[in-house]
Amino acid sequence: MYADPRNLKKPVPVGRVFTAAKPLEAPEATYTVSARGKPANAPIFAFLRRQFGNIPLHEIESVFGFVQKTTLYGGRYFNERELTDRDVTQLNNAGIGLRIPMTNHHVSKAEYEDARPLLNRHHAKVNSVIITNDDLAHWLRRDYPDYTLDGSVIKNLKTHRKINEALDIYDSIVLPMRLNEDFDFLDRIREKDRIILFANAGCALTCPSKLCYPSVSVMNKFEGGKFRCSQPVKDRDLLGMVDFPLRPYLDMGFTHFKLLRALPNAMTGY
Repeated sequence: MYADPRNLKKPVPVGRVFTAAKPLEAPEATYTVSARGKPANAPIFAFLRRQFGNIPLHEIESVFGFVQKTTLYGGRYFNERELTDRDVTQLNNAGIGLRIPMTNHHVSKAEYEDARPLLNRHHAKVNSVIITNDDLAHWLRRDYPDYTLDGSVIKNLKTHRKINEALDIYDSIVLPMRLNEDFDFLDRIREKDRIILFANAGCALTCPSKLCYPSVSVMNKFEGGKFRCSQPVKDRDLLGMVDFPLRPYLDMGFTHFKLLRALPNAMTGY
């Protein structure tokens, strides 16, 4: 039952009822999280709440997943779009970036030109592109200065020299999962604020050869190819999903982390 407006008291000045909202403190760590396998019709914030509800929204720096189809994708085979334009707009309005996984090993100039409509659509300072091929990085730096360029984990940067060389090209880089276990190596990295470490890991943690990545690069050209995995040919420990305790990395000065989701009925993440 609604109150009779004639009986309402005069409005109380806002300052007597509400206090000004205080800005949130800067998070100790931020995360880029996976939208792999998200149905395109699933609202993005409902998805984040369901899959990453333990992480405060202001700690999610970006979300990675497929947008429009392109032959530049790598890492995982493209089946269908995962993030719609509406998803990206809502993320960006909340200050959360889109990370486009253009991690194919092989990139031609013609393919790059074909991808320009996709790149034009999402070109904004809050968004980034994940890259394996250095030629693609140079073209994007020249033509799309607002994108953040992330060197992919697929680059397998496992020496300090390679890390420093990559940081001359990329704004940030993702290190291989296994380096999480080498604290001495990590501590000697100079620009820790430009490094993304894995917060959890799947089968790539113990994989000796990672045949899947180049095979997926071929498959994502949509002209054939066959998925390859080293599990049948090379022994390794299958540990399932592994969560890393973040405190040691935070204490060393690392603040950016990549967070996967467990692949249902499998021993890995995606």
